[in-house]
Amino acid sequence: MPRLFLYPIMTPQTDITTLEDIKLLVDTFYSKVQKDEFIGPIFNEKIGDRWPEHLEKMYRFWQTILLEVHSYSGSPFPPHKQLPVAKEHFDRWMEIFTQTTDSLFVGPLAEEAKLRAKNMAEMFHYKIDYFRNLEKNQTNNS
Repeated sequence: MPRLFLYPIMTPQTDITTLEDIKLLVDTFYSKVQKDEFIGPIFNEKIGDRWPEHLEKMYRFWQTILLEVHSYSGSPFPPHKQLPVAKEHFDRWMEIFTQTTDSLFVGPLAEEAKLRAKNMAEMFHYKIDYFRNLEKNQTNNS
């Protein structure tokens, strides 16, 4: 009879506490996004060869939100305003973000990251729909 070796399932043991943690989260998340069949093409077309710049901006964004190190300034919504996305895209983005966060970290800041991501996805979706409907109404009234 063969011997079975049981290996413990690796579970995250620490919370997000440093810039290195944020880089791990952002890099892991966006590497999954780039390969995702549903949302990957949208990101890859929009960002093109500017992934390093985008990732740097995301490090600063999450560092500001989670670690209160104010390294990000700007408005995150405008670059997303014209993206060809719907609720299903935001749901997939959130699914990947949650899975990535849960696979790497555990603790209050990891939970905060997921909450902030959820709120941002909902707000972006709402605003994109608002501007689309506004443009549609202006076109129909012309």
